[in-house]
Amino acid sequence: MKKIIIASALVGAFAGSVAQAQVTSAPHVPVPAAANVAPPEDGAMQFGGYLDASYNYLSESSKFTGGSSSRVFDLERNAGAIRQLAVTLAAQPKQGLGGLLNLVAGKDADIIGAYGLGAGKKNKFDVTQAFVQYATGPFTIIGGKYVTMAGAEVINSTANTNFSHSILFGYAIPFTHTGVRGTYAASDNVSLMFGVNNGWDDFKDTNNAKTLEFGLSYAPSKMFALAAQGYTGKERVGGLAETGPEGTRNLVDLVGTFNASDKLTFILNYDYATQTNTPLANGATGTAKWSGLAGYANYQINDQWRLSGRAEYFDDKDGYRTGVVQKWKEATLTVAYLPTKNLELRAEVRADNSNVASFLNSSGTSAGKSQQSIGVQALYKF
Repeated sequence: MKKIIIASALVGAFAGSVAQAQVTSAPHVPVPAAANVAPPEDGAMQFGGYLDASYNYLSESSKFTGGSSSRVFDLERNAGAIRQLAVTLAAQPKQGLGGLLNLVAGKDADIIGAYGLGAGKKNKFDVTQAFVQYATGPFTIIGGKYVTMAGAEVINSTANTNFSHSILFGYAIPFTHTGVRGTYAASDNVSLMFGVNNGWDDFKDTNNAKTLEFGLSYAPSKMFALAAQGYTGKERVGGLAETGPEGTRNLVDLVGTFNASDKLTFILNYDYATQTNTPLANGATGTAKWSGLAGYANYQINDQWRLSGRAEYFDDKDGYRTGVVQKWKEATLTVAYLPTKNLELRAEVRADNSNVASFLNSSGTSAGKSQQSIGVQALYKF
C-alpha cells in the first residue's frame, strides 16, 4: 500500500497534486498550486476540489506473496469506492505572502497518510498539504507539508490521464514531505529547487537526520520539457517507525515531456534509488536497489474524447519495495469521455506481469506471474 514497502518489515504508505493539470499530461511544476484552480496574479483566495468515484475488478487478490499490496489505490477485487473527495483552499500571489491547504477524504486518504499525522489511522481523512508561501522577485519559498517533486503522476486523480496509478508512483518514490522548499526562477524556461525535509512521507521525523531535495525544471519550448530531481538522506530501514536501523536513501527521478502536436503527448519517467544498511534477500546486510521506467502516450481525439496508454518496467532487485525480488511490468489503456468541463468518465484495462510467481490468487492458496484488471472511474471537478 504505502510507498515504503520493505521485505523485512512491510509497511503499507488530494490531494491535489498541486500541480495544475493540462488535458493530456500531468505537468511538473516547482511550486504547488491549487488543484483545479488557476491562481490569479493578485493572490486572491481560491477554492476548488473534486470527487473521484470508481469501480474496480482485479483477477487476483491485490496482494503479493510477500504480503504487500500489488496496487497503489485500486485494491478492490470486485467493488466500487469513493476514492477521493478533495478540496483545496489557496492564496498564492506572485509576490508576497500566501499559503495552501489540501484536504482529502476517502479510501485513498488511508494510503497517502504521513507518519505522525495520518499513517496507520484508517480514518479515511488526510491533510495532504498545508504550507505557507512567500514570493519575492524570482524566489519563492514554502514551509509546511507538500507533495513530492518526483514522478510523472500525482495524487490528484484529475491531473493524471489513467485511472490506476503507475508502479513508479506507488513503489519508487515518496508521496509527501514536511519541511522547507525554495524555488528560483532563473528565467522563463529554467527553475531551480532546493529543500530540506523530514524524509519520505514523514510529518513527524523518525530520526534526527534530514533529507535534502534538489530539482531542475527546463522548458525551452511548448514542445519539450524536462524535470530532474534528487533526494538524499537517512531513513529508517524498516519504514515509518522511530526505532530500528537507519541507512541512507537516495533517489534520482527524471521526467521528460514531448508535445508532438496539440493532440499528441509523450511522457517518459525514469527512477533509480538505493537504501543502505538493509537486510537483503541473500541474508546479508547491504544496499538495496530499485529502478524503473514508465512511458506514456496521450491522444486528445477531440474536446470530449481522449485515449491514454502507459507501459512500464520496475526492477525491485532486492525486494525492498514490493517484498519480492522481481521484475514487474504493466501495460494500461484508458479511454476518457468528458461530456462537460466538470465531469470526466474513464474506462480502463490493465495487465501486470512478473518474472516470478508473485501475485497471490484470490483464495490465498497459490500465486501466479500475472494479474489483470478492469476499472471505471467518474471524476467531478468543482
